[in-house]
Amino acid sequence: MKTQEQASALQAAQEAKKNAITALILSGGGARAAYQVGVLSAIADLLPESADNPFEVIVGTSAGAINAVSLACGALDFQQSIRKLAVVWQGFRTSLVYRTDWLGVLRQAGRFIAQHVMGFGRGLEPVALLDNSPLRELLLKELDFSGINLAVARRKLRAVAITAFAYQSGQAVTFFQGRGNIEPWVRHRRNGSAERLRIDHLMASSAIPLLFPPVRLNYEYFGDGAVRQAAPISPALHLGANRVLVIGVRSQEQEVQAIPITARPPSLAQIGAHLLNSTFIDNLESDLELLGRLNTVGQLLPEEERKKHLGLSPVEVLVIAPSKNIDEIAARHRHQLPASIRLFLRGPGAMRASGGGVLSYLLFERGYCNELIELGYQDAMSKKDELLAFLGLSSS
Repeated sequence: MKTQEQASALQAAQEAKKNAITALILSGGGARAAYQVGVLSAIADLLPESADNPFEVIVGTSAGAINAVSLACGALDFQQSIRKLAVVWQGFRTSLVYRTDWLGVLRQAGRFIAQHVMGFGRGLEPVALLDNSPLRELLLKELDFSGINLAVARRKLRAVAITAFAYQSGQAVTFFQGRGNIEPWVRHRRNGSAERLRIDHLMASSAIPLLFPPVRLNYEYFGDGAVRQAAPISPALHLGANRVLVIGVRSQEQEVQAIPITARPPSLAQIGAHLLNSTFIDNLESDLELLGRLNTVGQLLPEEERKKHLGLSPVEVLVIAPSKNIDEIAARHRHQLPASIRLFLRGPGAMRASGGGVLSYLLFERGYCNELIELGYQDAMSKKDELLAFLGLSSS
C-alpha cells in the first residue's frame, strides 16, 4: 500500500512538473532595474549553453517592462538576449534616458511651469519635468519587436506582458502579446488587453508621474504601470503561470535596519522617495504576502475543491531581492549625475545623503548601474541551489 501511495505521489509530482508554466516578474523602479540585470546575468551563467528560455511568461512594469520586452524580443536565444541587455545597462548614462544638457533641462522646466503653474498651453500634449525622448530613441535602436512573434510561433514564449496606468479611467491595464488561446480579463480597476506591443507601450509603462510625460494609447493617456497596480503578480497567473520568479528592487537590509527618529522636517526628496517606494515597491510586497496566505489556505483544502471551486491551486514562488541598501549605494554615486541635474535636484534635498531614495530611481549612470548589476549577480549566486532547483537544473 505504501509503495502504491509513493508511486502515486511520484506520478503526481511528474505530472505537475510537466504542466508547470514558469513566469518571470520584473518590478518597476527606474534605475533600480539594473539590479534585475545582475540576477538575469547569473541565471544566464547557470543555464546550460544554448538552453531554451526557461520563462514561458515574462511580465514587467515600468523599467522592468523594458527589461521584460527586451528578453521577450530575444527569447529564441535567451542567454544572448541577457548578455545584450547587460551591455546596454553596463554602459548607461543618464543622458540616454532623459535630456541632461542645460538647454534641454531649462527648456523643459520652463515648459512645465508655463503649462502646469501658469496655465498656458492647456489641452496640448502634456509636459513633464524631464524630457525622456532619448529613451525612445534608445529603445527604437535596441529592440526588434518582431522577435516576440517568432518566439511565440516557435513555442519558446507563451506571453509577454507589461502594465500601464490609464489616467482617465483609473485602470491598471496589462497589455499582453502571446498565444491566441489566452483570454483577456477584467477585475476591479485592472484588466488585461491582448495587443501587439510597440514602443509606445513601453514609454507609457515607464512614464513616472510628473517626471516623464504620459503617453497616448488608443483614446486614453497612460503613465507608469506601478501606479495603483494592486496585484503585480496577478497578470502572470492570468497568463497561465503556476510558478513565479520575482526579482524585487527593495533591499532586505532596508526592511530591518533601525531608523533614527529626529525632529527635523522631511525634505521634498524624502517625501518623494516615500511616494516612489509606495508606488513601485509596496504593492509587490503586499501581493507576495497575500499569495503566501492563499498558498497556505489552498494546501488545507481537498484538491478538487482547490482547483474547481476556489481556484486556490498553490503557486510556487521564488523571490530574489537586494541584500544591501540601494538608497545608500545611490547616495555614494550622486556626484556622477550631470551638473544640470545635480542643480535641478539640489533644492529638494536629493543631493544630500538622505536624498538617496529619489536618486536611486533617477541615477542612470555607469558606476551606480554596474554596482547594482554586481549586487544582483552576487545575490542570485548566493541562492544558486534554490535557483537551480527552481529552474529544474542539476547542481553538479
